[in-house]
Amino acid sequence: MKFQGKTYKFGDNVNTDEIIPARYLNTSDPQELAAHVMEDADPGFPGLVKPGDIVLAGRNFGCGSSREHAPLALKTAGVACIVAASFARIFYRNAFNIGLPILECPDAASETQAGQKIAIDAGQGIIKNLTTGKTYQVDPIPPFMQELVAAGGLMEYVKRNLTAKF
Repeated sequence: MKFQGKTYKFGDNVNTDEIIPARYLNTSDPQELAAHVMEDADPGFPGLVKPGDIVLAGRNFGCGSSREHAPLALKTAGVACIVAASFARIFYRNAFNIGLPILECPDAASETQAGQKIAIDAGQGIIKNLTTGKTYQVDPIPPFMQELVAAGGLMEYVKRNLTAKF
């Protein structure tokens, strides 16, 4: 699992209402959610984010409610990966359940600036800031979690495995 993209940076305690405001939760259309992703934290974000871009954040990213809409909106908007100092536990689980890879690396999250380019090898646990040349070592995403991401999330993983067995 390798990613390379431009970074967008957010602070500590970004909650699920900032990721996808509750006023948009009357839809389950991923494209509609993506059109409003992060707009309360950064109104320009939905129009700027491109497929392959990477979100950086501080501590406790994704705190708040347990809605799966938050990681789904980020993934559908094109965010390839999120690197944060830490994640709220329910967001962590929801991200992998919908197939959005995330990595915890406080140093990379704090030292990398918005607009820089980074390359990530999630299977090896390497984050390289292509702008500064600095490399960070993190715990790699475990193989099973990589399989979830590759399948497109938990539901797709289960469907594939059930279909293969019957």
